[in-house]
Amino acid sequence: MADDAAAESTLWADCLLSEPDRSPVFSALGEARYALGLETIYEGYLVHYGRPRLFAPPDDDTALLLGDYLYAHGVARISALHDVAAVADLSELISLCSQVRAEGVDGDGPLWAATAALLGRDALTEARGALRLHSDSVPLETAARSAAGDEAVDAALAAHAERRAA
Repeated sequence: MADDAAAESTLWADCLLSEPDRSPVFSALGEARYALGLETIYEGYLVHYGRPRLFAPPDDDTALLLGDYLYAHGVARISALHDVAAVADLSELISLCSQVRAEGVDGDGPLWAATAALLGRDALTEARGALRLHSDSVPLETAARSAAGDEAVDAALAAHAERRAA
């Protein structure tokens, strides 16, 4: 992800951290074929809303552009798999994360965990609705734990908590 970004633009290359944290956060919860795309989108999310693992944009304008670039490249990676349901799930993830952040509601961690664990299975409509309409992330966390196991979800949520900005 970092090498691709750096090769595409000197602006992104200049944003690379000298000692990046290349640890995946949510991709271990789901299918390996989605890992790079999912982590690319998550890095974009961190550029917008948290502490990125790979990049340190020098200003807000660059952060906005870089985050959007990473979102687009992550979705493109998943789109290349020809999995329409996975792309739809990612669209819901990005949209609902924006809503949660704008409203100052907790729940982005369980949303990421459930999406990663169940990506492409069209299984989160009701759970996402609970977050969207009632600020209730419990159904998402329950779905993630059921699909990926408590230990894996606990590890992902802990790593996310370290990266998430309040």
